Amino acid sequence: MSITVSALRETAAGERRVAITPEMAKKLRGKGIRILLEQGAGRAAGFPDASYADVEFASADEVMAQADLLACVLPPDDDVLRRLREGVIVVGQLRPYGAASRIAALVQAKVTSFALELLPRTTRAQAMDVLSSQAAVAGYRAMLIAAEHAPKFFPMLTTAAGTIRPSRVLVIGAGVAGLQAIATARRLGAQIEGYDVRPETREQVESLGAKFLDLGVSAAGSGGYARELTAEERVAQQQALADHLKAFDVVVTTAAVPGRAAPKILTAAMIAGMKPGALIVDLATESGGNCELTRPGEQVQQGDVTILGPLNLAAGAPLHASEMYARNIYNFAELLIRETALQPDFDDELVAKSCVTRGGEALFNA
Repeated sequence: MSITVSALRETAAGERRVAITPEMAKKLRGKGIRILLEQGAGRAAGFPDASYADVEFASADEVMAQADLLACVLPPDDDVLRRLREGVIVVGQLRPYGAASRIAALVQAKVTSFALELLPRTTRAQAMDVLSSQAAVAGYRAMLIAAEHAPKFFPMLTTAAGTIRPSRVLVIGAGVAGLQAIATARRLGAQIEGYDVRPETREQVESLGAKFLDLGVSAAGSGGYARELTAEERVAQQQALADHLKAFDVVVTTAAVPGRAAPKILTAAMIAGMKPGALIVDLATESGGNCELTRPGEQVQQGDVTILGPLNLAAGAPLHASEMYARNIYNFAELLIRETALQPDFDDELVAKSCVTRGGEALFNA
């Protein structure tokens, strides 16, 4: 008997992505798998029901009653999780850190769940890495937002009224989001620099045509993330950064570590020293922000400096974000499906380390 792979319409505020796109549905159907979606699940992402070939649609209640594997972009509400059938597999960004009530709801429903944020950062996991795929979208959109709100042109322009110098832009954090932001600023014609406490990122920053800002502080860590700076290192970093910030028109901060509060990099004193009209876009807003003056979802005016704290940036480009996300889901689902049966291999590191709950047992400590 064929298994049923499903997705509900995302209900989080401002969320427009969908976990199953027509492309993913077609691939799964080619394996003999039934696809059942909630009516209108992909509409906000640019995928009306008619764009899905050979896919069934039903109400949310009917989907929950029949799903064997439920794919999601963001975790459904706890009451939805409690209503799932026993034995269902849930896959997506489940945001398990600090989510004790969510994990309790999954345990109560005896659901097996996989949070793709927990995937080990290995070469094999890259095709399933939702953090990277969605960070690329966020980095791109963050720089577009910066260009829109900056009081200056990004590129150099030569006009009859004279030559306009390019904006000087700094991107703090050279992870996936930061590198995409750098690449976007470069395409927009800005004079771009990148900074990261991990010295190994210099080559990546420079490969995009940007200058690497060396503050003399190194904090290379494990798993591709930076380690926490010591008190002395933090003082040295902030003093050196404060001196350099005075020259920049736009600063985009992207430093974040899953499961931890974002490091506070820009202090009020540093912001006070920035040039009039300067703009900060804080991409780490959802985990507390890299700027101590950031307010989630708001625009803050601190003296002559503007600080933006955008939320859920990936949802602002829902079509391409959904396509990338759905491919991540599909690649992970291949580890769970054998022929036409759901048989997760818990001896597989990627399966085992991303598992949050299994049956009625919690495997992740929130």
